[in-house]
Amino acid sequence: MAEIQQNDKGGKQKGKQKKMTVRVDFTPMVDMNMLLITFFMLCTSLSKPNTMEIAMPSNDKVKEEEQTKVKESRFITIWFDKDNKVYYCEGIPDYKNWESIKESSYDADGIRALILNRNKDVIAKIKELKERKANGEITDEEYEEQAKEIRKDKNAPVVTVKGADDAIYKNMIDVLDELTIGNVATYALVPMEEGDSLLIENYKTKGETMKNYNL
Repeated sequence: MAEIQQNDKGGKQKGKQKKMTVRVDFTPMVDMNMLLITFFMLCTSLSKPNTMEIAMPSNDKVKEEEQTKVKESRFITIWFDKDNKVYYCEGIPDYKNWESIKESSYDADGIRALILNRNKDVIAKIKELKERKANGEITDEEYEEQAKEIRKDKNAPVVTVKGADDAIYKNMIDVLDELTIGNVATYALVPMEEGDSLLIENYKTKGETMKNYNL
């Protein structure tokens, strides 16, 4: 509350105005602030932690005849290296030929464009399925079940993701995000081996280190 105090020394002085001191009491504002803080604490929804599923390779051994069932044309190998570098190879990598790999980027016309182009049939079917769900023709459960079957297309890409020891964690997330955007159902995150490192090194030097390539 506000108080006005008059400064009157008793005698009247001609031509001079009375001085008044104004004091505002902010004590009630303390209670109001505490009420507001309590209100926002109780009513504000806190952000929930987000998790991402990563498809890891199975520990089960796969027989050689079962491995050959997947067409070589379906394979894509993606390497993410230091300095935000990313490379890829369509088909089975030829570790003795550095020209078998290509450099790409994390831009929309990089890895994403590659995945979208290779998986365009699945993406088109998923888009159509989403429209059916939006129109109320199918339920969410039916959508998830049918989308799972669509992603198992026999021509859909099978992707192997390999990261260098000195690559940053963000690059791995970027690659996995692109696979999610491209509706890739079959992929695995595996360690980079010596052959992979040498293949990338040969690409960087345009084959000048091929003499050290002993595979």
